[in-house]
Amino acid sequence: MSKAHFNTITLIGIGLIGSSLARVIRREGLAERIVISTRSEATLARARELGLGDAYTIDGAEAVNDADLVIISVPVGSSGAVARQIAASLKPGAIVTDVGSTKSSVIAQMQPELPDNVHFIPGHPLAGTEYSGPDAGFAELFTNRWCILTPLEGTDPDALARLRAFWEACGSRLDTMDPVHHDRVLAIVSHLPHLIAYNIVGTASDLEEVTNSEVIKYSASGFRDFTRLAASDPTMWRDVCLHNKDAILEMLARFSEDLASLQRSVRWGDGEALFDLFTRTRAVRRGIIDAGQEIDAPDFGRQKINPS
Repeated sequence: MSKAHFNTITLIGIGLIGSSLARVIRREGLAERIVISTRSEATLARARELGLGDAYTIDGAEAVNDADLVIISVPVGSSGAVARQIAASLKPGAIVTDVGSTKSSVIAQMQPELPDNVHFIPGHPLAGTEYSGPDAGFAELFTNRWCILTPLEGTDPDALARLRAFWEACGSRLDTMDPVHHDRVLAIVSHLPHLIAYNIVGTASDLEEVTNSEVIKYSASGFRDFTRLAASDPTMWRDVCLHNKDAILEMLARFSEDLASLQRSVRWGDGEALFDLFTRTRAVRRGIIDAGQEIDAPDFGRQKINPS
């Protein structure tokens, strides 16, 4: 049996990430059995209709009974409650991981709840769309996208190697980070851009002299890209803000300082400062393309994905 293969994988939460995992696990033959659990009866019924698993249950404790790998894909604020629910039912030697966008908070919530005889390895696949729910998933979601693991001190090397192999089999590129460093990195590359997008779209919505229909009708590509971010799951992003507060506040403060500098350049007609800024930021964009994390195409190279 390859390191990437497990007898039973339990997915707790079957939204975009969970349903994408179910599909790629099935496609790549990474488990003999997929067990799906979620709090919502309706969501569980839809997962069953889609044939995403082999067994389905509302009861998380029942779902993990015989699981070799448990992947928790819930809003980060619910991580502790899920760990508490499943702790007594986990079998010795099981690997427990998550997909949350914040790591320090998830570790603080989950680690005290989980027994010492399981391998808790926090993780975060950097993959997503603005869609959510079991219909939104697709097996290619993780292809050539980074997955960051934040293993705790004393993590079993074999368990870590198995989890790395699993994510690589899903198509991911792997990296490891200290949890605090992860949260600072994600605050600038993900959390801050989403907050700015929510704020810009909210500002456009609040403008009294510009109607919402005009905002929609005349939206240029820049505004459209902001609306994509601002359409992301509200529950998930509420929890991200509440559970990575310190890093986000630090990045917001830095952004506010840079925004004030930009405001001065515009007010005083400092063309040289504006040109230097725009040249620097253009180079960052080219670097992202060169790193293979985007393609040089309209709409930032995004495929038009049908969530169904």
